[in-house]
Amino acid sequence: MSNAKEILEKVASGEMTPEEAELQLKMKPFVDLGFAKPDLHRGIRQGIPEVIYGEGKTPEQIDKIAESLLEAGVKTVLITRLSEEKYGQLKTSIKYYKDARIGVAGVIPEVNAKGKIIVACAGTSDLPVAEEAAVTAELLGNNVSRIYDVGVAGLQRLLSHTEELMSASVIIAVAGMEGALASVIGGLVECPVIAVPTSVGYGASFEGLTALLAMMNSCASGVTVVNIDNGFGAGYSASMINHIGG
Repeated sequence: MSNAKEILEKVASGEMTPEEAELQLKMKPFVDLGFAKPDLHRGIRQGIPEVIYGEGKTPEQIDKIAESLLEAGVKTVLITRLSEEKYGQLKTSIKYYKDARIGVAGVIPEVNAKGKIIVACAGTSDLPVAEEAAVTAELLGNNVSRIYDVGVAGLQRLLSHTEELMSASVIIAVAGMEGALASVIGGLVECPVIAVPTSVGYGASFEGLTALLAMMNSCASGVTVVNIDNGFGAGYSASMINHIGG
């Protein structure tokens, strides 16, 4: 399903008649598969089609949901939290990003936003969440740069990237333990910073709760926070910001 702007542009260019456009917009907004009701109009309403959350779903369920979206005209279908084992059992043709645990069916979109998103990751243990954020943003049409292993325990590593950080439109800061990376970056740059606490750390990190609370209490004013380990949510939000005015 094309988004509303794309439909209107096709009408204006003569590629689609007003009647065809009306039909596109009147199509059933969802399909009932029994176990799921895929939202076929999400792309029209929000600009980004429905994304499939793979964890907890069987390969057969993922196949049927992806197939229903593709048949409805969705060009790119993202599947998050897709394990390598489930990926191997899918019948749908998918490109798989192992580190990010993301699969994508359909067309890989080209970059269509002017700005750059930087994903900064504190440590190697945070990489799965950082890659989920980075790949999500890339598959939503963004230019993404990665700055990894720049945690505050060795601050000079982060500061060596100051010039690059200053060039970003949005920065995603991914960190576990005490979650200080987001505050440090927030104090250096003028762009929005999306903080992602991870569940990495010893006992008193409380599986990411310590990092979450630290990030929510950041004294850097431009920092906003998503849920623990929610790299997808950070990549999605960063893409929305990066596409404003584009």
